[in-house]
Parts: sequence; C-alpha cells; structure tokens
Amino acid sequence: METAAAIRTGAMLPPIHSQRRRLCAHEESPRLSPVPTPEDPASGAAGCWAPSPALRCYRQVHASANFWEKQGNFLSSRSVPAERPLLLPGDGYIRDGFRRRERREAGDDRKNTQTCGAGVAVPSAGDSGSVAEPQKFLGVEVTTLKKIVPLGLMFFCILFNYTILRDTKDVLVVTAKGSSAEIIPFLKTWVNLPMAIGFMLLYTKLSNRHSPFIVFFGAFGFLMYPLTDAIHPTGLADRLLDVLGPRFLGPVAILRIWSFCLFYVMAELWGSVVISVLFWGFANQITTVDEAKQFYPLFGLGANIALIFSGRTVKYFSNLRKNLGPGVDGWAISLKGMMSIVVLLGLVICGIYWGVNKFVLNDPSLPKSDRKKKKEKPKLGMKESMKFLLSSRYVRDLATLVVAYGISINLVEVTWKSKLKAQFPSPNEYSSFMGDFSTATGIATFTMMLLSRVILSKYGWGVAAMITPTVLLLTGVGFFSLILFGEPLMPLLGTFGVTPLLAAVYVGALQNIFSKSAKYSLFDPCKEMAYIPLDEETKVKGKAAIDVVCNPLGKSGGALIQQFMILTFGSLANSTPYLGGILLVIVLAWLAAAKSLDSQFSPLAKEELHREKVSKAAAKEPQLVTSPPEASGGPVEKKAPEETGNGSALSNGTALQVDAAADDPSETSAPQA
Repeated sequence: METAAAIRTGAMLPPIHSQRRRLCAHEESPRLSPVPTPEDPASGAAGCWAPSPALRCYRQVHASANFWEKQGNFLSSRSVPAERPLLLPGDGYIRDGFRRRERREAGDDRKNTQTCGAGVAVPSAGDSGSVAEPQKFLGVEVTTLKKIVPLGLMFFCILFNYTILRDTKDVLVVTAKGSSAEIIPFLKTWVNLPMAIGFMLLYTKLSNRHSPFIVFFGAFGFLMYPLTDAIHPTGLADRLLDVLGPRFLGPVAILRIWSFCLFYVMAELWGSVVISVLFWGFANQITTVDEAKQFYPLFGLGANIALIFSGRTVKYFSNLRKNLGPGVDGWAISLKGMMSIVVLLGLVICGIYWGVNKFVLNDPSLPKSDRKKKKEKPKLGMKESMKFLLSSRYVRDLATLVVAYGISINLVEVTWKSKLKAQFPSPNEYSSFMGDFSTATGIATFTMMLLSRVILSKYGWGVAAMITPTVLLLTGVGFFSLILFGEPLMPLLGTFGVTPLLAAVYVGALQNIFSKSAKYSLFDPCKEMAYIPLDEETKVKGKAAIDVVCNPLGKSGGALIQQFMILTFGSLANSTPYLGGILLVIVLAWLAAAKSLDSQFSPLAKEELHREKVSKAAAKEPQLVTSPPEASGGPVEKKAPEETGNGSALSNGTALQVDAAADDPSETSAPQA
C-alpha cells in the first residue's frame, strides 16, 4: 500500500509520502492539473487529470472512477476501463443523462467533499471553488420575477379591459334604438369576420400595436358617442326597413348604428389580437420552457380574478345613473368613465411592454428563451381536411365536440340577450346586470379550474368531457321551456316573486356562466388530452383538419342558422321554438360523440400509460455494455449507473457513460399558449 498507484494512461504518481505532504498543504481551494499521457507527452491538453499540489487534506475522499480514496494513512486507486480518459480538459461537466451536481461551499466536511460522479463540475484554473447561489424571493429566482411579474400585470390589465369592452359592446348594439339582439348573428358574419382578417393582415406594419385600440376607445367615449345623432344615418335606415320589411331589422341595424358596430368589432379584436397574438407571442419570446410550465397556469387563474374585479367596475359605473338628475344621459357618463379606465390601463400595458424591452431583456443575467422554432404544421385544404375527418371515427368524434360547442353557445347566447333586453331595456340597467354576470363567471371559472383536476383524476376523461354538454342540455331545456311555456308557469313562478321573463333571464345567465366555466376548465383540457394517444401522423393531420373545418364552422355555424331562421320566420322570437329543437339535437349528438370518443380514448390511454411504465421499468434495469478490450484482453461487463436520491450516479467504481445531448435545453419543446 506504500507504493503509488498508476493512473490508467500509464503516468505515475510521486511517492506516497510526497503526495501526502502535498495533500495536507493548506491551500485556497482544490485544483486538478493535467498529467501528460503517452498519447500527447508534450502537453496535458489531451491527457487525463490527476490531483495537483494544491489539493487540500480531506478526511474522506470518494471516487467514482480512477480518482484517489484516502483510507487511514494511505492513498489507493481503483482501476477502470481505459476506453477514454475520465476527464478531458474540454469537459465542463460529465454528462450521462443524470442531473448535474455542483460543488457546494463551506459546510460540514461531507458536503465539502468533491465527488467525480455523474455531472460533477470540473473547476477551471481561475475558479474560486464556489458557485454563487441565485438570489430568490418567495422561492423564485429574482431574475425570473423580473419577467414574470410584468407579464402578470400586463395580462391582468388586458383581461380587465376585455371584460369592460365585452360587456359594453353588447349593451351598445342590443339596446340601441332601432336595434335588437337580432343584429348579432349578422354582425359576426358580415362585419366582424372580414374586419378581423383585414386587421390581422395590417397589424404587423404598426409600430405600436396597442395604440390603435387605445386611440379608438378614447375617441369613441368622448367624441363619437356624443355625436351619434349626427353621424348615424337614421333616416336612410328607416326607409330601407320600410322597403325590405321587419325581417331585415338585423342587417339594416348595422347601417343604422355603424359606429356602435365598429366598437363591437374593435372589442372583439381586443380579445383575439391583443390577448391571443400580442400578449402570448411576447410571453413566449421572453420566457424559458421551465418558466412557462411554472407560471402560465397562474396566468389563467389571474385572468378570472381580473374578470371578478372588472365586473364590479362595470356595475359601479352603470349605477351612476341613479345619482344623476332627470334629463341627464347617464349612459354617456358611464361610458366615459369606463373608456377612461380602458385608455389608462392601455397606457399602463404599453409602459410595461416598453419597460420590459428596455430594462429587463437587456439584462445579461436573465435566462434566455431556449425554444426552437416550432415545426410548421401541414397545411390541408378544405377537401383534404373533410376527407381525413370522414376517414377516421376518432377524429370525427373529436370534431363533433368542437363544432357542437361553438353552435350551441351561439344559439343560446343570442336568444338570451334578446330576453335580457326585454327585461332591462335601459343601457345602464343592462350594463349593471352584465357586470354581475361577469363577476359570477369569474368566480365560477376560478372554482371549476380548481376542481377540474379532482374530476379528471377521480372520475376519468369520459365524465369530465360530458359535463359541459350536460350543463348545456339541462339549462337549455329550462331556458326554452320558460320562453315557450311561460304563461302556464306564471302562477308557480309568482309564488317565488319572479315573472317568466325574469326567470328565463336568470336561467339563461346560469347557462352561459356554467357552460363557459366548464369549457375553460374541462372541455378544453379534455379536447387536448384526446390528441395524446394518437400516432404522430393522425395527431398532426387531425389538428390541422379541425383548425381548417371545425373551428370556423363552430363559430359561424350558429350565426348562419340564426340568420336563416330570422329571415325565414320573420323575427328571432318566432324562431325560438325551432332554435330550441336544433339545440336539443346538437347537444344530444355532442353527448353521443363524447361517449363514443371515451370508448376509444380510454383503451388507448391505458396502453399509453402501460408503455410509459414499461419504459420506466426498463430504464431502471441494469444494462450490459461491452467496452473495448482491456489490457488483460477480455470484454468488460458494465452496469448502468444507479441513481441516487439527488439524481447523480452512485460512486461505486462503475464507468460513466457520456451523453453530450442530455443537458441540451433546446431539445425541450415549448408549451403552446
């Protein structure tokens, strides 16, 4: 034991007493220096590394392979296969698929021990021997909070504005003189859709893409609305309505209140452009994958908190009319107050956006986004998409869910808003009710998001997928029954102090609240989960086909059905029985598709889970690896390194397998916003 051990390249260590003196020298920090090898005797650049004279005296030194172990007063070494040097000068880390283990600073001697196991950092020549811990606040790195906190404030302000704009746009177009809820399906099809396409083509050329919205909403509240009598062609609209008949009330109303319709379109674009494109595009550019996985779900919960507070704000401004004298346009004052908030928060959004780009993104200490460019989705035409949908029962059932939801929501919403106007004809009263509606929607959605994981884990995919259509079916039957059979139910409802119309308004509100909260918390997750067990080709083509056919059909299908019914039967009220029947058929088809999809999804999901378990079990089993023959002339049998509690390989003398791509962050896919 008094003889020095030879390293695997053949270089010899000094005598043990000399080495012991060097180890016990009190130096600043441990160092590793190259020992020339036969392959490159002139330089240590290609040789293996051995302890330098700067190594301190440790009570215990572990070694995973070819490093020294102090036992009592002696140093001994272990032999390992010589297929490659254990550590090369270019190796910052040894990568073998396990987590990196960094050196720790002062503490007890066991924690101060250097271990050359899987993922051990190799000190550089100028390293002080310690790695600075990142500053944290509430368990989150400060550098991450510099990005996440501004993004959270931006998202809150955007959603706060969206709730105000969404409630206000309905008040304007539904309660305007000479208009009604019948205008909504025509407005969505013939005005909203073309302008959305045009704006999406134009917005990339705008330097600040929030500014057009801020300017418009400010101008509408303080300039356009006070001048509505002057800028609206009321006389022309009256003459057209006399010629075309009352069934064309909706299309003529678009011309009659064109500035209100423009506000409606801009409010819709705020949701589709500012939220979906601008915010999420910006967030995806500046956040890393780990940050997105950790904080994106919190943005969804924050959105519902914004919904609650903005609903209270709408109600407050809508009730200002009660404190005004007779003859004062209370809605004009309420509108100015709400548009002032929209403009103010819009400026806050622009300020945060500018500040993040100016001061945060230029900070070199921040982790940068490590995402690769997303693979381009295959573009399927309408014919190819329909052919693919018809060829696969699984994708066809999934498409039925998407289309049925879009049509059902539109059929119920427009009919409900027509009854809402009948109950609350004043803009202030209508807006006040919509404020309560938004607050209740936020509370219900927040609660359902917390319960969705319990429902999915306890009752499974099938039950979770059927909750949304079941809610629509039950509330839809109650809503249309109150409309169609209101008179026979009047004595019964009178005992509760409500009229059939008010009862229909409340039931319709419950239907919209629970259907939207169920969509965000259960329907959307179930829809995305249904793609998981599919093979890659079916998954990609199925998504593309649904994007091309089903999403537009679901959004515009309900509006087209209502337009046909209104033009055929003369009014929305006359079409109500037929719309109720259509809704019943669509929801039943939705439930049948969900049941059919569950019978296909559950076996595939079980197979997928079984494959994952088998894969994990196989990864834990010892693997036999044949290395190049040693000097003794025979193959060496090696076991895969076992994983310890902290994720590194055990230092049991086994050889390390290097995987240079294991820690490449670019291999991680980014979550879709």
